[in-house]
Formats: sequence, C-alpha cells, structure tokens
Amino acid sequence: MKAARAKTPRRPVPKKPSNTSLKDPVGVYCRVRPLGRPDQECCIEVISETTVQIHPPDGYRVFRNGEYRETQYSFKEVFGTLVVQKKLFDVVAKPLVEDLIHGKNGLLFTYGVTGSGKTHTMTGSPGDGGLLPRCLDMIFNSIGPFQAKRFVFKLDDKNGVDVQCEVDALLERQKRDAMPVPKTPSGKRQIDPEFADMINVQDHCKVEEVDEDNVYSVFVSYIEIYNNYIYDLLEEAPFDPIKPKPPQSKTLREDQNHNMYVTGCTEVEVKSTEEAFEVFWRGQKKRRIANTQLNRESSRSHSVFIIKLAQAPLDADGDNVLQEKEQITLSQLSLVDLAGSERTNRTKAEGNRLREAGNINQSLMTLRTCIEVLRENQMYGTNKMVPYRDSKLTHLFKNYFDGEGKVRMIVCVNPKAEDYEESLQVMRFAEMTQEVEVARPVDKPLCGLTPGRRFRNQAFREELSRKLEIRGGPINGETEEQSVSEMLLQSFPPLPSCELLDVNDDQTLPKLIEVLEKRHKLRQMLSEEFAKNVLAFKTMLQEFDSSVVSKENYIQGKLSEKEKIIAGQKMELERLEKKTKTLEYKIEILEKTATIYEEDKRNLQQELESKSQKLQRQASDKRRLEARLQGMVAETTMKWEKECERRVAAKQLEMQNKLWVKDEKLKQLKAIVTEPKNEKPERPSRERDREKPVQRSVSPSPVPNAPPVRLRHRRSRSAGERWVDHKPPSNLPTETVMQPHVPHAITVAAASEKALAKCDKYMLTHQELASDGEIETKLIKGDVFKTRGGGQAVQFTEIETLKQESPTGRKRRSSPSNPYPPEEAADSEWTDVETRCSVAVEMRAGSTLGPGYQHHAQPKRRKP
Repeated sequence: MKAARAKTPRRPVPKKPSNTSLKDPVGVYCRVRPLGRPDQECCIEVISETTVQIHPPDGYRVFRNGEYRETQYSFKEVFGTLVVQKKLFDVVAKPLVEDLIHGKNGLLFTYGVTGSGKTHTMTGSPGDGGLLPRCLDMIFNSIGPFQAKRFVFKLDDKNGVDVQCEVDALLERQKRDAMPVPKTPSGKRQIDPEFADMINVQDHCKVEEVDEDNVYSVFVSYIEIYNNYIYDLLEEAPFDPIKPKPPQSKTLREDQNHNMYVTGCTEVEVKSTEEAFEVFWRGQKKRRIANTQLNRESSRSHSVFIIKLAQAPLDADGDNVLQEKEQITLSQLSLVDLAGSERTNRTKAEGNRLREAGNINQSLMTLRTCIEVLRENQMYGTNKMVPYRDSKLTHLFKNYFDGEGKVRMIVCVNPKAEDYEESLQVMRFAEMTQEVEVARPVDKPLCGLTPGRRFRNQAFREELSRKLEIRGGPINGETEEQSVSEMLLQSFPPLPSCELLDVNDDQTLPKLIEVLEKRHKLRQMLSEEFAKNVLAFKTMLQEFDSSVVSKENYIQGKLSEKEKIIAGQKMELERLEKKTKTLEYKIEILEKTATIYEEDKRNLQQELESKSQKLQRQASDKRRLEARLQGMVAETTMKWEKECERRVAAKQLEMQNKLWVKDEKLKQLKAIVTEPKNEKPERPSRERDREKPVQRSVSPSPVPNAPPVRLRHRRSRSAGERWVDHKPPSNLPTETVMQPHVPHAITVAAASEKALAKCDKYMLTHQELASDGEIETKLIKGDVFKTRGGGQAVQFTEIETLKQESPTGRKRRSSPSNPYPPEEAADSEWTDVETRCSVAVEMRAGSTLGPGYQHHAQPKRRKP
C-alpha cells in the first residue's frame, strides 16, 4: 500500500502574516541563581514578581547627582533564588507542551552569561529534573495510551512525515529486528542510574484535553551548533582506531512550507520518557564542554533538542490510522540551551577556547541584531531585511519569528558583582526582546469524523468476547478439527467384549482377532493414503520450491537492476546536493550583494532627494530675490526720479535767486551812484533791525524782458496736500519777518503714526545755534510712505534754512585814519553797501544729503 505523506503544521502560505492576524509578544522570564558563597557581593535584587533591580557594585558605581545609578528591568515573571523547577516548568514550559499536543509549534531557549545556570535550568540535576525531562514526562503521560506502533509514522528526508499501514509497519519492525545495529532503548530495560534521578518525576503532569481519536508518535533529535557549524549528536559514525574521522557538519534547508530543518539529521522514534531521555543523554555526552576560569563545565556550543509529535486521526471504524495526508499533523518543540556570552579577558581563553568564545559571541550578537531589526520593523513600519543568514543559530529559527508559533525565553543571571557588566547587557537585550511580536498559531482543522470512535470500538470488542464466553462455544476452527477426529474414530469397527468367563470359550478371541485384523487393514489403507498424500505434498513442495527459486532469481535480477538504478539516482542526488550547495552559496553572495546595492540605492535616493530639495530651495530663493530686486529697482527708480525733479527745481530756484540778487545789487549800485557823496550811511543797530525790517528799494529790472522774480513761497506746490507740522516744544520763537506757515497742516509736538497715516507730507522745524551766535531755523521736509508691514515711513527730500544776520557782522575795509585814494574809496563804499545789504533769505536744496536724510542724524551745516 502506498504511504500517505503529511504536512507540517504550518500553513503552506509563503507570505508573512498580515497585520490583521493576532500576534503575541515574546514571553521573557528572568531566573536569578543563588550566590556561590554567602559572603559574595550581590548586584541584582528581586523587588517584585515582575521586576528586578540591578545596581553597580562598590568598584563600579556610576555617580549621577551625587548618587549611584540603580536600574530596574521588568519581565513577564521573575523567579528568585528559592524557586523550584516545578514552578518554573508550570509557568514557562507547560503551555508549550499543551500547544505541541494540539499541533502548534514552540520554541524555548535559555539566555545568559556563562555560569548563570542555563544548563541546570534546561537539564536539571540529580533528584531535581529540569525543563527538558519534565516536558518529556508530560508528553508521554498525556499520549501514553494513544501511541501508534513503531514505524506507523515514518519521517522523510524533507521535513515531512509519511503514514504506513499496519502491514508495512510490521515489515519495518521485522527488518529492524533482523539488522545487527544497536536498538533504541526500550522502556522495559533497566534505566541508567546516571540520570535515573533526573527523570523520576512524581508529579504525573498531563494535558487535560487530548484528542482520544488520534494516534501519536514522538520523534527526537539532538544537534549542536559549534563554531557556526551544525553537528548531529545522535549520529552513529563507525569508529576507526587507526584513522578516526571527524564528525561531518550538517546543512540547513528550507522545506516547501518555508520551515528550516537540518538535512541528514538522526531522528529517533521513542515510546517512553526513559527511552527519550536516554537518547538525549547519549547525545549530551558528545556535546563539547570545557573548563574555563568562570565555569568548570562551560558549554562551548549551542545545543538544540527537537521534539516532533506526529498525529493522525483513526478511520471511521476506530481501528486503523486514516490514510489521508491532509489530516496528518507534525508539530515541533525546540528546547535550546545557548552557550554563555563571555569576555576573554575574564575567562583567560587561548587557542581553541578563544576561537570558540569569538564564535559564541558572534552568534549571540547576530541574534541580538535580528531582534533589533524585527522590533524596528514592527514598531516603525519599516521593511529592513533581517540578517538571519549571518548565523546558523538565527537561520535555524527563522520560521518561528517570521511564521507562526510561541516563543519563550528564560534569562538566567548570576547576581555576583563580577558579572555586573555582562548582566547589564543581558538585561537590556531581554527587555528589548519583549517588544517583538510573533504571529499566534492557528488551530488545526477538524477531520469531520464522529468523535469517540476509539472507545466505541473497544466497547464493542469487549461485549463480543463477553457474549462468547457466556455461550461457552469454541471458535469455528476448533469445531471443525474436533468433528474430523471424531469421524476418523467412528470409521474404525468397535471392539467386542474381551472378558473370558470360561476356559472353553472359543468365540471371544476369534471375534477379537477378526476386529483387530479389520482395524489393521483399515490402518494400512489410511497409512498408504497418507503416504500418497505426503508424496503428493512433497511433489507440490518441490514444484513450489522450484517456482520460488525461479521467482527469487527473477527478483534478484530485478533487485540488481533496481540497485543499479538506485546507485545511479544516489549519484545524481549527490551531484544535485553539491549543485544545491553551490547555488545556496551563490544565493548568499547575491543576497549580500543585493543588500549592499539596496543600501547604496537608498543612500543615492536620499542624496538625490536632498539635492532636489536644495535646488527647489535655491529656485524659490532666486524667485524671492528677483521679486525683491524688482521691487527695490522700482522703488529706487521712483526715488531718484523724484530726487532728480527736486534737484532740477532747486537748481532753477537757485538760479532765479542769483538773478534776483544781482538785480538787487545793480539797484543798490545805481542808488549809490546817484546819491551825494558827502552822505555817510548810518549803521543800524541790531535792536532797530529787529524792531523794523530794512526796506528794500524797488527799482526796475536792469533787463527789460527778464521774467519777474519768483518769491520763496514754495509751499503753494502742496496746497492740495496734507502736512504734518512737527514743532518740538524746545523751539524758540523768532522775530524774523518770514515765518514758516503751512495751511491745512496737523501741528504736533512729537511725530506719531496716527498723524502720519492721515497725511502724505512731513515738515520738521529744527533750530540750532550758528557760528555767529544767531539762531538758525531749518525746515526739513519729506514724503510719507506706507511700509509693507502696514506702518509709515518718512523720506526726507529737501531743507529750507531761515537765518538772520547783522549788517555790521563783517569787518569794514575803510578806516578814517587811512583814507583811500579815489579809486579805492569807491570800492570801500561798495563793500560797505554789500555788507549792509547782506541780510537775505537763503535756501538750498538737500541734494547733498540724499533721499534718506533723517532729522535726528542731521550733520552740522558748514558756513559758506
């Protein structure tokens, strides 16, 4: 009968679970081992059921604000120094065993520094078994009466399982019994006293809800990861005393359901706790340990004990295993004892020990990196590649973190002060691991058959045997045999009476002789018939033997042909395996290359984005600068246009004033020429000048067609504009004839934004003391503009100066003690007249001050 092939419990969907699937965080527990000596300094303290506090020892205290720093770390549960193995098993490992029997995967590993009690937690000690023997005991206590016979389930070399019928399983068992290889340990054999106390568990813990209509088989395997190579601890290699061969490393493969497995690994079917633990102990003796400064028996490799549970439902009659591969489930529980992280300067490792320590620390660092990347991807939504392939340890358990299953970690710490720094790193990694989530495993589908089939079939058989016992009748075979013997005895003639009552009795003996002769003849006939039958049977046996020999020869020929085909297929398989290894190596190289290229691509994309953003910023700055420059150009153009107009107007006014001054001088000259020479002009006093202004003679223009002189009332240009007349309170009133007056003006003592907003012109009256001691009044005028910020600004355009001078302020050139000649007398008189008529109104444009002149920073005007 063709064997049916099973699937592993994970779903064949290769993609990762969606965000909508339920996820559970990695369960992290902490166990604190007791101190080796009572006088040792302790740096770890259990402060609650979920929190531990670690503080630096006396030699390592880190001061902050005058106090040493204490750090607290939280876990799912913390187990102190007095906790027993049973409590640890009930909390941590028991749920994983229940999931295993229900067809779900699980992973349990111990993590910590060397000498922190990891192997004791996993294996235990004599009289106090650890997690591993307790898991085995719970499994066999739960499925003991429902186990299938050996070889009903058969694991293949592709991480799958085949189910065989009872006949094929029987042939496999007979073939195994006939082989000269050592058998697997049996439950009836005497237990090795070396580990008998470890598996003598009196708790009898079992799973309550076990499917009684299923049959179960347990397979165990034991491997170690040493120097990043995988070795099979259960492999029975032939021993060669002359040239011993080193153990061959195994490779990792991925099955069709994307689960990782070790190719060519020995998997032993076990039927009891004692048998399973004896297999474990046989592999434990091969595990690599060494003596270091920190631990007398330090594990130099990561050990992985894998328990596989195959289960399949019974058929509708409840007798045989259902031959449907879709209904067969293979679940797996991995118990991992990690090697301890260590510092070589403390262990004093050299040579091989130093290389081992480097590989141990490297694999643990890769595990930490994978956890960090997983946490970052889940918390921040990134899609970074998790470097599982950097280490065999992380690559083996890739499907637990990317797929489905329950993951538990026990952090073992040693509270002694010497391990403070290592324990601190372990605590940080453990606290970070709690933030990683793993997809919750789904329940297996129902088979659709009626539950309770096994016990109904057993009840039917018991009732049938009971009724047969009540009847007392034998079975059909015995009835037929008895009837044939009775018929054979009845075929012989009955014996007559053999009593001799008289000496002369001559009838009894002849009758007896006659009956005996008949019986003798009948016996001879039966013997001859029996001999004929024997001869015929011998002939048939010979014919059968000849046919069997011919068939054996034919079968041998066929077998030789098949063996040749198998040998060729094995060679082809070896070639394909070599090719697969080469391709896997190339794939690893390509993946690393792809990772490098992806990193370069991300860097280039980031650089491109930064460059594009920089270009966009530069373009926007350029546009803003262009707009600003255009505004500045327009504003400057308008200002200089106004300034040019103002300068042209000021120049025209200055030329007109010069013409008027020349005209007045000519008039004065004419008046002087025509008046008598013996008259001497009086020198007016300063008080009289202030009381009464000097009357200028009006004379006709020397130029008959000259235009009339324009008076200095320039304020008529802004008659339609509003002015702000700013007169500080410190100004003094002057007695000049000409006074500044602006109609429709707002007079203020201090400039304000409210007044400037109502007007478009501004005038500041400023007084200062001239060099001759007279008060000089300046009218500083400007335009009012609105600023971009909504305020007001004043741009000064021109300055008018009002100054009063005394006619006698200059020194006369004539003197009565030194009379001039007639030619010089005329010049002297002209000089006196010029000095006498030098009181005038002077105005200059503020061109030298520029458009931006401010009255509060006005430079002192130089005297002409």
